[in-house]
Parts: sequence; C-alpha cells; structure tokens
Amino acid sequence: MNQTRQQLVRTLREVDNKSYPAYKQLKGSYDMTDFTLIIEHVQGDPFASPSMLRVEVPTAKAAFPKELYDTDEKKTALEDRLLRLFSREIKKYSFQAKGSGKSGFMGAVIPGPEILKRTGCEISGNGTVLVRFEVGFPANGRRIQSRELEKMLIQFLPEVVLHTLYYDKTKEQQFRQVAELAEDQEFIRRELKKRKLVAFVANGAILPRESGISSRPMKNAVAFESPKSLEITLQLPNKGEVRGMGIPRGITMIVGGGFHGKSTLLKALEVGVYNHIAGDGREYVITDDTAVKLRAEDGRSIQKVDISMFINNLPNGKDTSCFSTADASGSTSQAANVVEAMEAGSSLFLVDEDTSATNFMIRDELMQKVVHRDMEPITPFSLRVRQLYETAHISTILVAGSSGSYFYQADLIIQMKEYCPEDITEMAKKAAMEFATPGQEEKAPKLSLPDFSRPRIWLRKPDVRDRVKMKVMGRDSISINKETIDLRYVEQLVDTGQLAGLANIVWYIRTHFLSENMSMTEAVNQTEELLKTFGFEKVCVGKVPGNLTIPRRQEIFACLNRWR
Repeated sequence: MNQTRQQLVRTLREVDNKSYPAYKQLKGSYDMTDFTLIIEHVQGDPFASPSMLRVEVPTAKAAFPKELYDTDEKKTALEDRLLRLFSREIKKYSFQAKGSGKSGFMGAVIPGPEILKRTGCEISGNGTVLVRFEVGFPANGRRIQSRELEKMLIQFLPEVVLHTLYYDKTKEQQFRQVAELAEDQEFIRRELKKRKLVAFVANGAILPRESGISSRPMKNAVAFESPKSLEITLQLPNKGEVRGMGIPRGITMIVGGGFHGKSTLLKALEVGVYNHIAGDGREYVITDDTAVKLRAEDGRSIQKVDISMFINNLPNGKDTSCFSTADASGSTSQAANVVEAMEAGSSLFLVDEDTSATNFMIRDELMQKVVHRDMEPITPFSLRVRQLYETAHISTILVAGSSGSYFYQADLIIQMKEYCPEDITEMAKKAAMEFATPGQEEKAPKLSLPDFSRPRIWLRKPDVRDRVKMKVMGRDSISINKETIDLRYVEQLVDTGQLAGLANIVWYIRTHFLSENMSMTEAVNQTEELLKTFGFEKVCVGKVPGNLTIPRRQEIFACLNRWR
C-alpha cells in the first residue's frame, strides 16, 4: 500500500542528521497526488552509486492519446521522446541541493540519436508512464541532510514530472511528429522487403558526423544525392514523397579514393539498422535490420564454431568443423564472425576492406600460381560471396579502395566522389573484362552450410549461491564476476545501455539454459520472447535499473560468442 506525501515528509524529518544508513527507511511507494514515487534502492553512503527511483504517472494524468503508441515502433519512439524530455529537465535541478560526494545529483539516461527500447521510460498498454532515474541522497560527511532531499523530492521532482510526462502540459505537435516519423521509418523497412532492397538512403541525408567522437551531423556537409539509375520514390504515409538510393539485394561494392566518403556511407548503413531521431541527418537511412558489420578481430576467443566453409586442411590436422581457439588470427576470426552472423539470422553483411584480413578476403592470381591451392587452407571470401547470396540468400555490401577482385562478383558498383555516389557498374565491368580475371584458375569449392546445433557446454554453469557482479566499461567491454567480454569490435553497439542489457541477458542464459544443453539459437529465442513480453523484469539481476537497453539478437549472439 502506498504511503502519503505527508508520511514521506515526516520520515525525512525524522532521519535528519542521523547516520547515513537511516535513509534505508525511505524505501517504498508514495502517493504524490498526481503520480506515484517509488524509492527502490537507497545507496549505502553519499559516495556510492546514486539511489534508484522511479515515477509512475497514471493514464488519466498522463493522458497520451492511444494513437501515439498503438504500434511497437510508435510506442518505442514516444518512450524515447519522453525520456529525452525528462532527462533534459531533471538535469536543470542536479546538484542544486548540496552535500558530500554525489549529494544532490538528479539524473536519468540521456539517449544518443538512435531510438532504442530502454528501461529508462516505459509506457504500459493502458497508457501509464513509468520513468526510472537516479538521485544522490544528500549528506554532510556521512550525516543525513534530509531537508535537502525534501527539496529535491517534494519541490523539484513534481516540477520535472509536470513539464515532461503530462500530455496537456507539453507541446502536442512534437509528439505527433515523433509518431509520424516512427510510422514512416517502419513503412520504409517494410518497403525494403517488398522491393527486394537491403538499404535506402534518402536524398538530402547528412551522413558525415561532426567528429570521430561525436554523433552530431557535420555542419555544412555535402547532402546525399542518389545516382539516377538507383533512385527510387517512396510515398510515405506522413511525409509523403521521398526519393533516394535503393540498394538491391546481391553483392554491392562501394569504391573510390581515400577521404571521398566510402566508409562514411558504410557507417551510416551500419547504424541504419536502428531508427534515428529527427534532425540527426540519417532519419531516412534505413538498412535491413538483420545486417551485421564484419571485420577481422585478432586475439578473440572462438569456441566450437564450424568455419570449414572458409578454412580447411590445417597442417596440424585440427578439425575446423568444430573449431576452438583462445587467440584467433585475423582470417580465422573473420571466418568465425561470418558464420556466427549467419547463425544469428543476418541476411546482409557489411564489410570494409580496411578492417578485414587480406588473406581472408582475396588470393590474387600470382599468389595462386606460386602457392598451389592444395597448400592453402583458406578459401577466401571472394570465392564464397556469390555462393552465400545464391545459396543462403545473404547479400553483401563491401567497401574497397585498393583491390578490384570483387568487381567480377559484384552486381552493383558505386563510386564515391567527394561524398557523392555514382553508379559505375557498367564502366567497371567493362574495364575488368580487359584484364585477366583474378582467381580465374581457382574455382570456389562446393559450399556446405555450417552446422549451428552446438550447445554452449564449455561455459561453467554458476553455483546458485554465486553472487554476480557486473560492470560496463563504456562501449568496449563488460565484466561479469571478473570475466571480461571484449565487445569493442562489435561495431553496431552504439549505446552503453546495450552493453548493460547484454550483461544481464547473457547471465540469464548462462544460469537458466546451460543445464538443458540446448543450442545457442534456442536459448536466444526463448530469452528474446521473455524480453518481448516482460521487458527486463524476468531477465534482470535484481531490480531493473533505468540504464538498460534491449539489444538486437545479433549482438546477443556476438556477446555469447566472445565469452571466454
């Protein structure tokens, strides 16, 4: 049963100037008249991680029209918008209350330009709005300063809630625009499938970013303009007519000189698996949402992966149909990355020559003559890329700046020239015919698709008495009970919340499914179903914090595959 606002004030005054642990008495739910405040976790001292709180605004008070959240994509977009508003507003009050350590801190997750499913804000089916945030409970040394906390919870917080979570107190038009953009983005995703495309880049899109450490669009950047041969017109339900470049299924090369925008285009396609907010410049850059960026990853762990389609007949006789190593080479790691992406259900590979292992990608004609095929255990990607499309229906978009080997395999060749794309397929194919075909003496071996039935039997099932300690190191790695999972080369992770979510998800899989000896695919499928139905409520270790983001299944697989 909820306590009253007056009871909260009374308890606050009772604990004033007491030792810090007395704050624990505040845990519970409070009826603040227009919303409910829940104090879920109280920090141990003023220097510890801030306390975890949440507010719940009932349907009648929030009063957001159902049509703003009646589909999954619109609901996620509205939650994202409300979290942005709440985070911006509460930040104004942070540290206005004084004290030691984190005293006076008030904050919630600040999202990047991607619209992701986060625990920071959730809207229930009936329209109740929930927002999770953190507060540093004030103290002087380790003596409670509850008058300062009273100011934060009784004065500041209601103002934040009033101006961000009530429909009639905010700008009605912005929510309509958020819903309409989400609807248009989902429409484009459906059109990709209908038109047999893997990506769409709208004319006028701004692809370059402000800097290597900024996700903001670059000022005065060259706006994207599709080649006429690739231009398609989409009639969006809200924005209306939008023109842009449609990239068809198959094998696409992106070529051009250095610094002309090849990797910039590929990067935009990488993050095009997510929807973006208005003003980002890439809100109408939409990619097949199963796409995976592939690269070499020297030193990564590989466990029981069937890489025989790329690597066979090793000199030491090692079996590559169930391959394991604690320290993979560039070619071996990239081979494993391809197979694991297939296992995760990807139908589009994104590859940049700059971050690939050369011996995995190509074997030129001279090398074929010097080193006979029987002496080379690697079947390069150039010999498999066409087979992968024709047999497994997996398309590839490849950035190449130095090797023309893929000209012979490509269905489409785009040249980037000063950030402007040109369709040079016909010219490039004609030029290629004037040269002896690289690899013409070497034929691709028959493709046998990998076996994905492997169970994760090498991971020790933890004792039920084990305590779990999780730590997120930016976007580079996560640590679970001092076991580090290196994710720095999983390049489509764009948010630390995704890593925090992954830590909880892979721990859940490890503790619930290993004893059943099920395949990784079955374990991920069941976990995804729980996330879809309950969010992190069933999967999270302990109370659900406000900093978790639901990752794609491709990143869940990637995380499991890198757990040593």
